[in-house]
Amino acid sequence: MRYIGSVLDLAILGLLGDGPLHGYEIRRRLRTQLGSLSNVSFGSLYPALARLEKAGDVVVVDAEPLAGAPATGSISGERASQRSIRLVSPRGRRARKAYQITEQGRATFASLLNAGPSGDDSRSFGLRWSFARYLTPNARISLLERRRGQLATRLEEAGESEELDDYARSVVDHAVDSIRRDIAWLDQLIAQETARNATDQPERAASATPENSPA
Repeated sequence: MRYIGSVLDLAILGLLGDGPLHGYEIRRRLRTQLGSLSNVSFGSLYPALARLEKAGDVVVVDAEPLAGAPATGSISGERASQRSIRLVSPRGRRARKAYQITEQGRATFASLLNAGPSGDDSRSFGLRWSFARYLTPNARISLLERRRGQLATRLEEAGESEELDDYARSVVDHAVDSIRRDIAWLDQLIAQETARNATDQPERAASATPENSPA
């Protein structure tokens, strides 16, 4: 459960890095921008926001009345939504909170982003790569190479399947094809990042030379 919670924390803090967001907008972006967390419910989101607020990683910056707020789709989600609401207008309309990341939250985000999972990160790789702009060039390459190594191991294991009938074999073959496509995609990304790193290094070195230093 802690691993799943840390993935959700990473996603929330990463989205808030671009500016304050309401809970409904956070969930919308989780669904549209971060496919690995597209099914996160309000019953999970609001407790996570409350946990991050209590830890000092996010703060509430304003509350805006919301007439006819969209239903969360579940009883638990509605209850969590109600718990997240601190203000109610005189007419009884809902009010929703906007969350903003703190400096401590940015440090937490960086720690979560750079911490490699102990096992297969098939769930979190896409999420981490979505926020790869916050990683150093070497960290981006390390992330890609680690994921490629995991997929290469899975590909090798898939080739060791025992005698299978045509139906079971078709499923294995489909999985193998998918793994191979992912590896090819990762190889392309690794090549791009390596070339970009090689190009950027001389520029960084040139900017550090004495003639480019301020007098």
